[in-house]
Amino acid sequence: MRIFAMQYTFHFLTIESTMKDIHVCGIGHALVDIEFAIDEHTFNDLGLTKGSMSLVSEEDQSKVISTLSDHSHHRSSGGSAANTIIAIGQFGGKAAYKTILGDDPFGKFYAQEFRDLGIILDAEIKEHSKTGTCLVLITPDAERTMMTSLGVNSTYNRDHLVEETISRSEWLYVEGYRLTEPGGADAIKEAVILAKKHDTKIAFTYSDSFVVNAFREIVDEISSFTDLVFCNESEAMAYTHTDNHEEAFRLLNEKFTHTVMTRGKHGSELLVKGQRHTIPAYSITAVDTTGAGDMYAGGFLYGLTQGYSVLRSGHLASYSSSRVVSQFGARLKESPAELHDSIIVKFA
Repeated sequence: MRIFAMQYTFHFLTIESTMKDIHVCGIGHALVDIEFAIDEHTFNDLGLTKGSMSLVSEEDQSKVISTLSDHSHHRSSGGSAANTIIAIGQFGGKAAYKTILGDDPFGKFYAQEFRDLGIILDAEIKEHSKTGTCLVLITPDAERTMMTSLGVNSTYNRDHLVEETISRSEWLYVEGYRLTEPGGADAIKEAVILAKKHDTKIAFTYSDSFVVNAFREIVDEISSFTDLVFCNESEAMAYTHTDNHEEAFRLLNEKFTHTVMTRGKHGSELLVKGQRHTIPAYSITAVDTTGAGDMYAGGFLYGLTQGYSVLRSGHLASYSSSRVVSQFGARLKESPAELHDSIIVKFA
């Protein structure tokens, strides 16, 4: 069966088609994030590579969780693209998400969170399957290390797409992580074709350097459809085969009409609608870098769909990203409305 979580209040955007009543529709993994804040000694005992994201079996993930039984944890619905879509919904945008869930407690938890957030969820619940989970280990240096068990996500394919949702959307937001399994890659191919058919603009996030390096052919194919690319400087350099971020940004701009490249504490570089801007990073005390790039994309796309300038959208993205880094977890815990208003007043 499919789950539909409806949002009842939203802003209509004045665009070409009156049927475009969804600002952004995302497609990506559904992962319940299980977050532990641990000390360096505990982390070192696990023998993991700090800052890595690895795909693991449910058994291997469970073994690590069992060693942390004396630590408290937090859980929330996530996945890279899901974090971006949730951010857009938190700001007040009309958002939708396409994914797949297992018929387990995690799947019910995930669907309920999307209902509570007022986001349209196109998600088949597959019987006798487990919802994907991501173990997030956060160390005192604010670095996050992730062990992801995809669960039912690995069965996602083009049959799970809902064309009507794409046709109603102004933007389709595509997650690079979705390209790591054959069915997901095929679904993304079909999704971008449907987006072009319905005049829905396409934003593509590379997600991780390993996606660029290991799945280069499909990354190139999806990039060729893309209206706006999101990447960090490591992903940009991997894609352009250079070790210089300025050269990487220049090469991306030769290939794509609109590019957003984030650089952590060094801010971000934008070339959107013919406008080049350098957006500074906002000074914060970093606690957890989980979801920083996802929040940036959410703030930026929300700004664009509300008719904000590129500059204002960039500052909203940068500031909201900094606020996420200053807390545990990828979900804003302060009022998104107040955060949004503080930026809009400053850059009116």
